[in-house]
Amino acid sequence: MRIKLLLIFLFSFSAVVAQRTEDQKNLERRKQELNREIQNINALLLKEQKQEGSVLQELRALGQQSTAIRRVIQITNQQIQILEEQIENNESQAIELKETLKVLKEDYALMIRKSYQKNLEKNRLMFLLSAKSFKEAYKRWDYMIQYADFRKSQGERIEQNQVELERVNKELLGQLKEKQALLDENNNARANLLSQRKRQESILTKIRKNETKYQKEIDAKVAEQQRIDQEIRSLIELEIKKSSSSRSSSAFELTPEAKIIAGNFAANKGNHIWPVEKGVKSEGFGQYTDKLYPGLKLNNNGVTIATEQGAVARSIYEGQVMTIMTNKQGIKGVYVRHGDYITMYYNLESVYVKEGQVIEAKTPLGIVHTDKIENVTKLKFYVYKNKERLNPESWVNKL
Repeated sequence: MRIKLLLIFLFSFSAVVAQRTEDQKNLERRKQELNREIQNINALLLKEQKQEGSVLQELRALGQQSTAIRRVIQITNQQIQILEEQIENNESQAIELKETLKVLKEDYALMIRKSYQKNLEKNRLMFLLSAKSFKEAYKRWDYMIQYADFRKSQGERIEQNQVELERVNKELLGQLKEKQALLDENNNARANLLSQRKRQESILTKIRKNETKYQKEIDAKVAEQQRIDQEIRSLIELEIKKSSSSRSSSAFELTPEAKIIAGNFAANKGNHIWPVEKGVKSEGFGQYTDKLYPGLKLNNNGVTIATEQGAVARSIYEGQVMTIMTNKQGIKGVYVRHGDYITMYYNLESVYVKEGQVIEAKTPLGIVHTDKIENVTKLKFYVYKNKERLNPESWVNKL
């Protein structure tokens, strides 16, 4: 009965362990993604510090890095919790295995003693010949075979139980080491987070000492955003008029082919590729509060992605280059139309495509501009449906 209960326990335990192992793998994958993000931010921070870039950019990057580190700590805590549950289950399993091993050995020893007491080992032939009939002799022969098989199976069970106990103990030791490694990892992450906070405080102090310069940066940024938004809206309205038979239309007139592209683009929501191969989101979509002055509200109609110098912007989906804009400073933006959806890639210093060109996903569009004063390379990315602004974070995978 105990053996049956143990088997039921082991089967249930295996299913739980399999689920927890899968949870651990998913957490580890997410943690690796965050660590890569932290490394990318580190590279950008080092570049900005060496080249004396904008302290505002550095402050934003440090804020992102702190957020990523906190997420890593949370994930590591989840991993530790899962590991502690596995350790507890392995300890329970080890106790069950030890108890079962003890019972198996006791039963085996008792069976051997009874065997010798009845002289079954020495008198097998006499045991058969002393039967009063052939039927009884056959039953005794069958009993002896079953007895031998049972002894053999008991011996195998003892051996299997010992092997399983050794495996569990070895696994338990590995889990304890892994737990300690995760605890050490968390301690290092917390120390790193504390260092980042001190760096942020230092930068805030530096900015507050030069508030006039900071305010000029903010004003310039707001003015640039408003100008870009107006240009985008004007260009989209112009293209809608070109595609429509009615000059008052507020949406693109779609061909059957364009409807298919638009439908597929929409169906892929949340899974589109990044508009650069490598980068970090430095500013998200929508309204956000200024870090220095909580009363100051800023707005972003797209997302801003910090990337490395020389990075190439790429189309997130198949479509057609609708238009290419160039501002007075020579900075370019590429509009790609996907049916009635538009993706816009702004802050390019050179462009590889031309208006009307049909392109595929990952088609290189141009080189992202590197600011010569701030020494930062950033792509401004927008998503529209007709004239309606959409949140790119909802459309691009893990943006």
